[in-house]
Amino acid sequence: MSLRKVPEDLTPITTTLDLSYNLLSQLQHSDFHSISKLKVLILCHNRIQELDIKTLEFNKELRYLDVSNNRLKSVAWFSLAGLRHLDLSFKDLDTVPICVETGNMSHLETLGLSGAKIQKSDFQKIAHFHLNTVFLGLRTLSHYEEGSLPILNTTKLHIVLPVDTNFWVLLHDGIKTSKILKVTYINLPKSPFTSYGSQQNLILENAKTSILLLNKVDLSWDDLFLIFQLVWHTSVEYFQIQHVTFGGKVYLDHNSFDYSNTVMRTIKLEHVHFRIFNIPQESVYLLFTKMDIENLTISDAQMPHMLFPMYPTRFQYLNFANNILTDDVFKKSIQLPHLKTLILKDNKLETLYLMNYFASNTSLRHLDQSENLLQHENDENCLWPETLVTKNLSFNKFADSVFRCLPRNIQILDLKSNKIQTVPKEITHLTFLRELNFALNFLTGLPGCSHFKKLLILDVEMNLILSLSLDFFQSCQEVKTLKEGKNPFRGHWELKNFIQLGKNPKARRVGGSNPNIGKTPSNLRGPQLKGVHLPKISCNTGLQIVTIVVIMLVLGMAVAFCCLHFDLPWYLRMLCQWTQTWLRVRKTTQEQLKRSVQFHVFISYSEHDSAWEKYELIPSQEKEDGSVQICLHEGNSDPGQSKTEDTKNCIEKSYKSIFVLSPSFVQTEWCHYEPYFAHCSLFHESLDYKILILLEPIPLYCIPTRYPKQKALMEKKAYLEWPQDRRKCGLFWANLRAALHVNLLDTTGTCELQTFTELNEVFRGSAVLLIRKNCL
Repeated sequence: MSLRKVPEDLTPITTTLDLSYNLLSQLQHSDFHSISKLKVLILCHNRIQELDIKTLEFNKELRYLDVSNNRLKSVAWFSLAGLRHLDLSFKDLDTVPICVETGNMSHLETLGLSGAKIQKSDFQKIAHFHLNTVFLGLRTLSHYEEGSLPILNTTKLHIVLPVDTNFWVLLHDGIKTSKILKVTYINLPKSPFTSYGSQQNLILENAKTSILLLNKVDLSWDDLFLIFQLVWHTSVEYFQIQHVTFGGKVYLDHNSFDYSNTVMRTIKLEHVHFRIFNIPQESVYLLFTKMDIENLTISDAQMPHMLFPMYPTRFQYLNFANNILTDDVFKKSIQLPHLKTLILKDNKLETLYLMNYFASNTSLRHLDQSENLLQHENDENCLWPETLVTKNLSFNKFADSVFRCLPRNIQILDLKSNKIQTVPKEITHLTFLRELNFALNFLTGLPGCSHFKKLLILDVEMNLILSLSLDFFQSCQEVKTLKEGKNPFRGHWELKNFIQLGKNPKARRVGGSNPNIGKTPSNLRGPQLKGVHLPKISCNTGLQIVTIVVIMLVLGMAVAFCCLHFDLPWYLRMLCQWTQTWLRVRKTTQEQLKRSVQFHVFISYSEHDSAWEKYELIPSQEKEDGSVQICLHEGNSDPGQSKTEDTKNCIEKSYKSIFVLSPSFVQTEWCHYEPYFAHCSLFHESLDYKILILLEPIPLYCIPTRYPKQKALMEKKAYLEWPQDRRKCGLFWANLRAALHVNLLDTTGTCELQTFTELNEVFRGSAVLLIRKNCL
């Protein structure tokens, strides 16, 4: 943010106001009057140069005030009786900003201060306070009066030093001041002891500190050595150094270290870096292992080796995590009879069996060898101490053979992320095992509990488990917590048993904290198993087959009933015919119409069917604009021309010909025209120009044998069938209109009506009427 002044639109009920990391340079007396209920005010990391505490006189409920990391040049005090946290650290003041008003803040618990000069008189004003934490954030330190810090009465003291500051006196006085002392940024180009001249300054009296924390330390090895020697003879019990860098030549080693007279119990070195790499290992390693304390941690130090004294030590806790230790560390005899916890996480260890020899001479209870390169390839059994109850072997290279090298009395075993496929049946019974982690392995089935009778917690997440064996459900009745998520479970029967296990009154939960998700069944993918109900049919294959057959029969009968009742085949056939006709019409080109086509359609029918033709067929095809040209036939003839010739001409001048088929039509001599049609393009070029409408069913035996082509067409069902159900007529007419929908070539002429008046006996009962409408 980039605020340059305090916002004016603050609500009166505001209790917490954070204006940190802005550009505030000045505070006005009226900035906080409207928020009288304010309890927390954070103004750190701004550009404030002058602070008048009286600005907050109306904020009686203020408990927390942070004005650190500003550019304060002066502070005008005003007593805030209720204030508990006040931070004025990291500022540019020459002296520590403490006055008489500060001494009236009786509820103060945390105080952050800063100043280039620190004197006893500054702290005497607050010597009567029982503070919880005092924080000295120093940007510069030009003068420190020895004995100033011990005046403070605080439980915790944290000092952040400027770069290249002689910390020696501050460390001395700090250890005399508080129970917990933390010093950050210790950086000296030369030894801090050159100004003292003798080792007598390594002796401290009236020490109070029991926990000493050093952070971000950059010293030579000898400087670090002398710090350990100083602390060794004080009241410090817990000594931790984080982010330490050291180098330089080694002049002091374990032989010159005084290990006597100490209360030290724990030393921790974390995140250690070396400026040079030719430091004698014996000088460094033995300095720590000969300290003979209870707890030692040297982690993230890129340490390739570790040496131990030849005599027994009283170490109970050793942590060498995040180093590069190899098997060579344990090839020599190491005497750690009191060791209970050993952490070797993230190193370069390779042989599990070698660790067995080392551990057998200890009282080890907890062993962490995770994130190494460990494996166990031989068939030899291992003899671990009977006291070992917790073992972490996760993220290694173990196969199934690891079960031959496990402690007999193990209670918690972590084998996460290895190469385990199965649990061998011939392994030793781990009768005390309560918690087992198989996550991220290659198990294809859940292990039974025949070897783990007391197993309570089992984790098999992210394996390759496809099914849940019956042996598991029968042998793992005592399991209370089971984590099996992210496995490709298949089948319903095993899942049903799995759910029953989750309903066991002894089980707290099924699947742990994560949802149990399998690849199949797909309908159960996602939800937690404890909320899934599976019917019996999902587990019985025979019942599933019977159910499927019954369902198929019922569906088949339902489809057959619908087909018969609603005549669905007829609808499908009509739709197919309409589609085929529509496609053929779209492909019709003007080249196909080059013959002298003058009519859309020629209609031929029996005189017996004339009523249907007059009242059904023609009205359905005519349009109001008269654009459809139709040729019809009735019982008249033109005396000037034969009926055969006239019919032939009409067919040739029509785009398509409709023949209304019925038993009466077949019984007439109309079929005798067929030899004449053979000379026309109607039969010669394509069947697409002829439309047969079956008005009434015609048995094939009714068609004379001398008309084979007509019989062949009837056998192929190449016709449109007139529906007896009036509800189907709409689709029938749509199909017929689609067949006739085409743009004819431009024609000219006059409309005429031709009739045939002379009838031969051959054509009696059937007539032709040619009607041309709307011709130009």
